[in-house]
Amino acid sequence: MTDRAPQQSHDVAAGIARLEGYLLAQSRLTQAQEHADEFADLMPWLTTSQREEVVRLYTQDHIAVSRRALEFVSARAAELRVEYTARYETLRRRLLCRSVAALVTAALLCTCAALLTAYR
Repeated sequence: MTDRAPQQSHDVAAGIARLEGYLLAQSRLTQAQEHADEFADLMPWLTTSQREEVVRLYTQDHIAVSRRALEFVSARAAELRVEYTARYETLRRRLLCRSVAALVTAALLCTCAALLTAYR
């Protein structure tokens, strides 16, 4: 039963992430349609079909711009993750090497002190 708990937790998290993505997309779509309506309101001479076409095209363009921006941010986040992971690993190796060097130095000093005390 405990083997299933991590899988279920992962499934629940994935489901919540999908739901969050869906809600965000719907919010952006609603926002784009509202902006398109506001834009079309600035042109009162449009016929009903022309207004609908302007609203549709504006909404599509707004969603496309939002998608490109999201894809750019997502790609940049992935690049930064790779960069910072490499930096973290380098710093971790340095810390490990310095810690080992400090321990070896401390052990060497203790050994030298013990030898000097033994030979006096």
